[in-house]
Amino acid sequence: MTRLWLIRHGPTHAKCMVGRTDLAADLSDLARLSRLSEALPHAPIVSSDLRRAVDTAAAIRGGRLVLPPERALREFDYGDWDGRTFAEIDSPDLRAYFDDPGDRCAPNGESWNGVAARVEAVLDGLARDRGDLIVVAHMGVILTQWARATGLPPFRALAQRIDPLGLTRIDLRPGAAPVPIFANCHP
Repeated sequence: MTRLWLIRHGPTHAKCMVGRTDLAADLSDLARLSRLSEALPHAPIVSSDLRRAVDTAAAIRGGRLVLPPERALREFDYGDWDGRTFAEIDSPDLRAYFDDPGDRCAPNGESWNGVAARVEAVLDGLARDRGDLIVVAHMGVILTQWARATGLPPFRALAQRIDPLGLTRIDLRPGAAPVPIFANCHP
């Protein structure tokens, strides 16, 4: 069994759709980062290759091994919507994207199902032969795995809150469905 300790990167304070845009995280709350690091097992850390995730992983590292960043752990690619506010987009397609996720893609972006498949593949590969794995990624990435573990349809999984620096744990067991343990914990 592998226990996945999924952490959303530190806050970016962006007020727009942030997918592939490589923003920095605000990692100024050292006490909170310390509490989060202390709550984690001594296990390898892997992160998305976007700066906000890489820097968060470094901030909670302690004496843990940091694996090379994984491009497959990136946030959703929102395509033409990336970096724009909901008001700027003002399209029925945006509403439909969140109301009926699955195969629906953002313009020149990707779908829930596409993200879920890429994330599941990389996490299943990384989880082999590990007891614990700390993963620093993005809200959408974590939500796809929460849906996988809980059996919730994507639309319902989107209702699960995943805060910056929030901790979610999912257990992976060979040959069995993932087991959700908790979501959005704040040590």
